[in-house]
Amino acid sequence: MISSAFLTLPLLVSLSTIPRVSAHGWLGSVTIGSQTFVGNVPNASPTGTVIRQIDDVDPVKGASNAFLNCGQNAQLASDVAQANPGDTVAFTWVNGDDGPWVHNTGPMQTYMTSCGSEPCSSFDSSSASWFKIQEQGRITPGGDWAMSLMNSGAPANVTIPSNIAPGNYLIRHELIALQIAQTEGGAEFYPACVQVSIGGEGTGTPTDEELVQLPGAYSDTDPGILVDVYSNPDADYVFPGPAVAAFVSGSTDSSSSDSSSSSSAVSASASSTATAAASSSTTSTSGSCKKRRSVPAVDAVEVPVARPRQLSRVMKSLL
Repeated sequence: MISSAFLTLPLLVSLSTIPRVSAHGWLGSVTIGSQTFVGNVPNASPTGTVIRQIDDVDPVKGASNAFLNCGQNAQLASDVAQANPGDTVAFTWVNGDDGPWVHNTGPMQTYMTSCGSEPCSSFDSSSASWFKIQEQGRITPGGDWAMSLMNSGAPANVTIPSNIAPGNYLIRHELIALQIAQTEGGAEFYPACVQVSIGGEGTGTPTDEELVQLPGAYSDTDPGILVDVYSNPDADYVFPGPAVAAFVSGSTDSSSSDSSSSSSAVSASASSTATAAASSSTTSTSGSCKKRRSVPAVDAVEVPVARPRQLSRVMKSLL
């Protein structure tokens, strides 16, 4: 007769993997203007999109990790989205099971880099020079982080600088989860890159002093990376990396505060209704975009915990 312990072992192993998969994630879609582009599931067969595909939902660990650039082994995307200065870019992050984003503690930052004269679909960003256009920490001093509002499925909205010079750009959105950042190497980085071509007649560009390398802009001991955000939640949070570029409309140097600084605040706000409204048409250079369900931004909710729908009698006796 087979021992019940052996019968329950596969279920125990399966249950142990559920929280780990759900607790990590990736950029599921991006909406630029009225167009929504769905990202490829990590490590799946790629289809046309403007989001560079990663191969693992796990976070990037370590400030010097080469994958800090655009994510875990990020690959070139086939398409390039057409965008204009002042367009809203809505980033919808999902967990490893394609549900709402689960982390709720840490900043969100957005960078851009010029791809030069070549389309970003062929641009190697490993040695690119990046400038920051947005950063956001806590919604209010000592309160919830803006990241937490994505737990409801709401997107994080960032506005392309209204005066940016036309050209080919990568937009890099980054989440830094700080729930175990009390020890060196504990911070979890989730970067993602989107390929765009921006029109208009703007003249705004960053200065040489505002450009950084990624990796290269952070250290594992930076005060915003090696930090205990629970022991003194009222303390100012120090954003890692450079200040928001001066040419970005309305930018201020907020490197030592929790306030948002960008050409537009991130959407995740309980008082505003931010949606990722999609259009069935596309102006990408190739392929097509897919429509995703719109989700309004709402108040932060507790991080969901994945649980099995049913437990065996053996498992119930163990709980």
